[in-house]
Amino acid sequence: MLGGAGILLGVAAAPAQAAEVSYATKCVPPAASGLDPVEGTTKVEITAPATAKVGDTVDVVWKFVQAASKNPDLIDLPKDSVQPSGTLKATGAQSADIAVQGPRQNPAIPKGGAMVLSDMKGTLKLTAPGEVTLTPDAYSINAYSTDTKCTPTETVKSAATINVTAGNGSSPSTSPDPSASASASASASATSTPTASASESGSGGSAGGDDGGQSDFPGKEVSVPYQCKTPIGDKSATSPVQINAKKDGGSYGLTVQFKKSVMDSPATIPAGSVKPSMEVALGGADKGTVHVEGPANTKEIKSGDPIEIPDLTGTYKPGASGESTLSPGVLTVEALGTTTTCTPAKSAVSLTLDTTEQAGGAAGGGSSSGSGGTSSGGASGGLAETGSDSHSTLKALALVAGTVTLLGGAVFTFMPRRRMR
Repeated sequence: MLGGAGILLGVAAAPAQAAEVSYATKCVPPAASGLDPVEGTTKVEITAPATAKVGDTVDVVWKFVQAASKNPDLIDLPKDSVQPSGTLKATGAQSADIAVQGPRQNPAIPKGGAMVLSDMKGTLKLTAPGEVTLTPDAYSINAYSTDTKCTPTETVKSAATINVTAGNGSSPSTSPDPSASASASASASATSTPTASASESGSGGSAGGDDGGQSDFPGKEVSVPYQCKTPIGDKSATSPVQINAKKDGGSYGLTVQFKKSVMDSPATIPAGSVKPSMEVALGGADKGTVHVEGPANTKEIKSGDPIEIPDLTGTYKPGASGESTLSPGVLTVEALGTTTTCTPAKSAVSLTLDTTEQAGGAAGGGSSSGSGGTSSGGASGGLAETGSDSHSTLKALALVAGTVTLLGGAVFTFMPRRRMR
């Protein structure tokens, strides 16, 4: 973080100066957030040496004195999940764009709490004698793999001036902080268009007639188009799901798996902060729903590590005799203090069973009396990545259910507010 080995080559021993400047700013959230651009005020402090000589490489520091708003009342931001980057303009005796960036280092920021952004650092090699002024320019705030881009909407006053004395200079150059380069993360899109697949109209895996002692009934993978209610609005996405059953007397143990590859975590997710569940929809001879759920994540998921969603399990006690169907139903994911609820836009039968009515079974309109279970230790599925593949899958729900990917662009929605210290 010293800004390059050039700092060791003899920066003049001069006192550093720190100057504060504020300016009107327009911030554009990622397209995935569905939010309009907003305006606010940025207040920063720029620190640089008061004097130096040609040939020196000097450190410059951008400190956020005041962010344009508090953290919106949408989601708690985990510790070390936010990273700022930006550009300082050098003018006067020499002109250069100085790339500055801060570490992904912040305290946990609660909903409605004051934004805390790390100091951004960069370096400048001085190439000509005279006064060099430093002026803050555009910057980005990266969280959950998305960028909110902020640009000045007025002429910004210079924040610091370096008096450069003669020396052995060289051609103008800017040396970026070697610890990190300016953020160039593409905005993550968590919205995908539901696309019906041929498997949706199929009858799914079937266990018809006399089961002949069969106990395991694998279902059929079906693509389910979901309409999701998230803390930042309505979203649509599609995910492949499979329902399997294991007969136990007159009842069935159900396991619901989300198929295909999982996504990498865009930020560190604390243990015990994510809890998925589903209401499996019954049809055919039987009616009602069966509640299945998965355990909360037992370990912290570090940024960049794969996210895996556990199997959702529960018990189905038939309430009718005949051919009964099971389809993925309403999916609920509680994560980081928020709830996302997704309802299938189209029914897709994954499994058909030849059932026998049981006392206190599901037939009617309510949930099955069977209780939800925990992961049985079988193969874990994962909500697949949203992308241009044929599934256009449910990254919007990838474990964090709209609180990470969908809200990544919303947590830095800058609202017009009075200045706060």
